[in-house]
This record gives sequence, structure tokens and C-alpha cells, in this order.
Amino acid sequence: MLIAIPFTRSVAAFPESGGPATYGRVFGRLAGFELGWIYYIARATAFAANLNVLVSYFARWLIGADAGLARLALILGLVAAFTAINVSGVKSAMRVLGGLTLLKTLPLMLIAFAVLALAGVPAPGPLPPIGDVEAGVLIVFYAFVGFENATVTAGETRDPGRTLPQALLATIGTVALLYFIVQLAFVAVFPGGLEEGADAPLLALGDWLMGPPGALIIGLTAIFSTAGNLHSNMAATPRVTFAMAERGELPGWLAGVNRRFETPVASITFFAILVAALAVSGSFVWLAVISTLARMIIYSVTILALPRAPERPARLPASHWLLSGIGVLICIAVAAQADAKAWLTLFVLAVAGLALFGLTTATRLVTRD
Repeated sequence: MLIAIPFTRSVAAFPESGGPATYGRVFGRLAGFELGWIYYIARATAFAANLNVLVSYFARWLIGADAGLARLALILGLVAAFTAINVSGVKSAMRVLGGLTLLKTLPLMLIAFAVLALAGVPAPGPLPPIGDVEAGVLIVFYAFVGFENATVTAGETRDPGRTLPQALLATIGTVALLYFIVQLAFVAVFPGGLEEGADAPLLALGDWLMGPPGALIIGLTAIFSTAGNLHSNMAATPRVTFAMAERGELPGWLAGVNRRFETPVASITFFAILVAALAVSGSFVWLAVISTLARMIIYSVTILALPRAPERPARLPASHWLLSGIGVLICIAVAAQADAKAWLTLFVLAVAGLALFGLTTATRLVTRD
């Protein structure tokens, strides 16, 4: 919340669509592009990270699906499926997303409440060592990031200055409550955690409650949940490069549209190739760390953009500067937990976007001459 509150204040002062790319443009066209590109990287690495999670759940029933050629084939097949759904049109994509949203929430909440009813609410335990908290802070933040996605369509939202802050804070609060209930149920049954090597706490929770059928229900719920996340990501993120291409910031071919379905097929295909390569080359933890690191940059710049925002308040109170300072410091502290490999990977991806921007700008200048 200490990040979300100053973030939503800044968002409220930007009534137009575009999300992070719009906020960064108050510092110049190049800064706007780079922040938009980093947002794109955050979404792409999150897709790749969650795709690895989906593969690991499938591997519970398809032995060996999370290794070797089988893993490669499953990743490519899933990316191809999500790509085909989104190329075929927005209506079909939204129907799929609506069904997945219903299937991913209700069973998880029912099982969590059933476990708490049987096992009782656990008593508070001791706090973990500071070193353990620091090691897991990036992964913990990864569970809550993504709320900035709702700001991309601000220009199409009625009264965004009031609606978006309320929606963002309500979303974060609801997600936090859901996580708390599920985690509480897990701790009630497994106060010491799972055995070393076990990496599927939700399956263990379902198995404790109902045996193998419970594990199956939880497994399917996790698959639907992850698939819904991936599907919504695939539906929205390619529109970022599509918009950038239309503005002349990226090569024009990324603005290519399928004539039959009127979808940005070129940007969808580009995104599919990128996330497939990332998913094959990295693990969930590594990709999640890069995604969180990128978002810490986005949140910091957005918070700092308020004094230059088009609809900024006439006077910014001292409480704003205090909350903004705390929010930016938290972002810096979280980003500092990333290792050199994560920073280097993000840097290389950011430079790749900068190279595309420079090439596109140079090409446009030559064409004009």
C-alpha cells in the first residue's frame, strides 16, 4: 500500500490512455518510450515465469513434461494455443477469459475455508529471520504486482481521476485478502512447511482435505488460474508494441493487423516468440525477479511524475512528498535485492528496445529526406 497509494495519486493526474508510457513522457519522448518498453518487458517476463508454473502443474500428471524436449514442446504448444485464441478476435478471447476467471477463484476459496473449518485458525508464530525475508522479498512482491495494468485504458474510463485509484486499491486489498486466507489455511495444516524438495503447496492442501480428488481439484484450479493470467496477458500486452509502432517509436510492421479478425497479429506473434524464448531459457524464480525489478522502476518513475502531470493538483501537500519518498525508497530497497544476473538481463532487454527505437527513428528521418 505504501507504493500503491502514491502510485494511484500520480495515475489520477493522467486522464489519457497509455499507462506507464504516458507517465514517462513527462520526462521526454525517449523516457516515455523506455518506460513503456520496460513495462512491456515486465509483462513478457511475467508471462514466461507463469508459463513455467503452468508446465510444472501439468507435469504432476504428465511425468517428465517439465524437462527436456517434452518441456520445450509443451511450452511451444501452450504459447501457440494462446496466440491462436488472441489472433482469432477479441470476443472469443474475452469469452475464454471470463470462463477461466470463474473456474480459478471459487474452488480455491471453498477449499481454504473448509480446511480452516476442520483444522482451525493457527496461532501467530515467530517472525522469520531478516535474511530470509530479504531473500524472498522479490518473489513476495511478484505476487502483488500487476495492478498497474488497469491504468493503460485510463482514457476510456469514466472519471479516471476518481475511478482508477479506487479500483487499484480495492484490487490490491482483495488480492491480499485472498492470499491471506489461502496462506492461513496452509499454515493451519503444515505449520512447519512442506518437506524439502516439495514445491506444490496447493496440491498438498487439497490432498490433506480430500485425498487425491482434492489434489486434482486444486491442481485443475491452479491450471485454470495460471491459464487465465496468461490469457489476459497475451490479450493486452501486444497492444503496447502495436501502439508504439503506430506512434512511430517501433518498426511499422509491428502495427500489422489481421484483415479478417482485425487483431494486431504482428505484435501478438512478436510477443509469442519473445515469451517462448524467455520461458525456455529461464526458471520461474529468475523470470519473476526480472519482472518485479522492472516494475519497481515503473512504480518509482510514475510516482515521481506527478509534479509534471497534466492534471496535477495546484498544491502538493507535505504528506504527498512523505508518502512518495517512502514509496520510492521501498522500490529501491526491493530492487536492491535482485542479483547481478537479473540486472544485466533487464539492461540487455532495455537496450534492445532502445536500439529498435533508434533504428525506427533513423529510418523515418531517412524516409522523409
